[in-house]
Parts: sequence; structure tokens; C-alpha cells
Amino acid sequence: MNKTIKGTNFQLPKQTKFYKGKVRDVYTIDDETLIMIASDRISAFDHVLPEGIPYKGQVLNQIAAKFLKATEDIVPNWMEATPDPSVTIGKMCKPFMVEMVIRGYLTGHAWREYKAGKRMICGVPMPEGMIENQKFEQPIITPTTKAEVGHDEDISREDIIKQGLVEESDYLQLEEYTRRLFERGTNIANEKGLILVDTKYEFGKDKNGLITLIDEIHTPDSSRYFYLEGYEEKLRNQQQQKQLSKEFVRQWLIENGFQGKEGQEIPKMSEEYCNSVSERYIELFEYITGDKFIKEDVSDVLNRVEENILRHLNQHR
Repeated sequence: MNKTIKGTNFQLPKQTKFYKGKVRDVYTIDDETLIMIASDRISAFDHVLPEGIPYKGQVLNQIAAKFLKATEDIVPNWMEATPDPSVTIGKMCKPFMVEMVIRGYLTGHAWREYKAGKRMICGVPMPEGMIENQKFEQPIITPTTKAEVGHDEDISREDIIKQGLVEESDYLQLEEYTRRLFERGTNIANEKGLILVDTKYEFGKDKNGLITLIDEIHTPDSSRYFYLEGYEEKLRNQQQQKQLSKEFVRQWLIENGFQGKEGQEIPKMSEEYCNSVSERYIELFEYITGDKFIKEDVSDVLNRVEENILRHLNQHR
């Protein structure tokens, strides 16, 4: 029987489009409703790994749903229902072709740029004399283009407006929403003993032209978290911070000779390894949400998902 969602191939009533992303399958109904299935696929180094991770989709979908609900007073979002633990249904929006990345700390890509001698990222200056993982005085917004193919690229506010990717008044609103969402996410994380280090938000416009938050938010796949306890000491000693993200999967791949480069083979993922990744994702869920994770029945998971979607569609005809 199917225990993980590695892919779906449903034929849903009034289905007009189907899109398979790296980790999500998206069905469009009547060109106005999106059905987003969080699969158990896992990606790293721009490659989808061959094995599914049990409960990963449920973990990410339920974290995203919780944070979308917790921020709907700041900005309207696309979510309308979660008829299955791995499924979100919501309104279709026309996405802005930029992703709003916000960073509270000098880490990851920003640190690599800084270490290479750059003191400007996406048109935003970074102070001299900073060290890796140090907190910025104020969070900085470092947008990227939203590439249809290939990698997203850093871009400045000025270039976004000059190139007509987003109108100036809309872009300023996106910045305000981004800062307020990050502040809310930071406060929620702090209550759980965590630091929300950086994250990305995606926005679109609904059919009435209203700016709307789309996609997942504050999940360990779209965000980086540090543990609050020990942060200052590790920073002083310039040690690596304890992270709550899928970084552990990247580390395992690197140790096993894979970084997505040409000629490299993805290492074999044993059932034991996949289960250990699953347990880490469940641990992330419980830490980030403060809720106990309840494993759904996965004895025939594809059938369960399809039945729950069809039931919802029938009730909302």
C-alpha cells in the first residue's frame, strides 16, 4: 500500500490545470480554486530526492495552516480550507514575480556574500565588522526574482520598480506586510524558545485586486530557525548555531558525496534513514507549533487524500 505521497494523478471535477512542483502537486478547479497537496517528496540542492519522507507533507501543511490563521489579521491569505492534513484549498491569485525574503541575522546566503567582501545585498547596506549569525540592528528585506526556470536572483527594490515587476505602491505595501509578518513570526518563535532567523513570503492579487499572502509561511522548509538557548554563547565563541530546519538533510547528503553537482549520484536512502528524517520533521512540528503531532492513517494515503478532496468539493458545489 502507499505509505508516502510521492506523487498524485487525480482527475478532479472541473479540473482545469495541474502543476507538479518540487514538493507540491497543485490542481486548479474552474480556473479560480487551487488544491495544493503537500507531498512527502523532499528536495535539496535543487534535486528531488528519490524516496518520500513519511508524514513530511502533513507536517509542513499543518504548520503553514497554523501560521496562516495566526497572521490573517495582518494580511488576507489564500487559504480557505484544509480538508485533509496534507491538503490546503484556497483562492487562486496572480502571483507577484518576486519573493520577499527577510533576514533578521547575518547567515546563509547573506553571510556568504558578506564573507566575500560585499557590504551591499539587494541594494541594502550591511554594516562593517559583523560576524556570522549576528543579529542585524533591524531586519533587512532582500527580495529575489521568482524564476520560472533555474535559480532565483537577488534584486533591489529600485530594480523591481524600474523593471515594472511590481508597481511602486504595491511594492511598498509588500514591504510593510513582510515586516509585520516577520515580527509576528519572531514573537511566536520566541515564545517557543526559538529564533526566526530568516524566511520568505510570497504574495499575489486575488480576482478583486486585493494583495493576498500565498503559499506556505514559517515552515522549516521556507524559514530558518535557531534555538534561543545557547545562541549568545555560540555567537561569542563563533560556533555553529543549533538549527531547526532541513539543514540536517543537506549535511547528510554532503557527507555522502552529493551536492547536486554534475556527475554526482544521490546516495541511497534506506527506510531507516527516511524514518529518522520523518522523526526530525515531527520534532520540528512540535517545537514550532507547541502542539502534539498526531500521525494520520497512511495505510492507503493517496486514496484518503483523494476522498477528502472529493468530499469537500461535493459539499461546496
